[in-house]
Amino acid sequence: MKAMLRRAMIDTETFVVEMVYVDSQGNRTRRVVSPIRFVGQDRFLGLCLCREEPRQFHLSRCQDVRLIPAAEVMMPVPMQVLGPAEAVEGQEDNRAAIPALGGLAGDVAGACLV
Repeated sequence: MKAMLRRAMIDTETFVVEMVYVDSQGNRTRRVVSPIRFVGQDRFLGLCLCREEPRQFHLSRCQDVRLIPAAEVMMPVPMQVLGPAEAVEGQEDNRAAIPALGGLAGDVAGACLV
């Protein structure tokens, strides 16, 4: 998974990542993310193309990660809400937004399903 994320980080014009993400409450969503950089050994910072905001993602909560062509993606990407999964204990919630990255984050309230 790290190799795919690293590839998308290096070749941002060509690839983005589609994945299923499980938050700390066990909510599962399918997201499209443009990875920016790793944060420590267990997380990465990425631009969520649904929320159009930078977010931190715990690697252990990422499932079914795959590279997709960036040319096929137009923001905002609808976030697909999936069935609940078991909550991941001992990990903090990632819902708090990370400060905007110079114009990358826009105000798109209501653009996502969650």
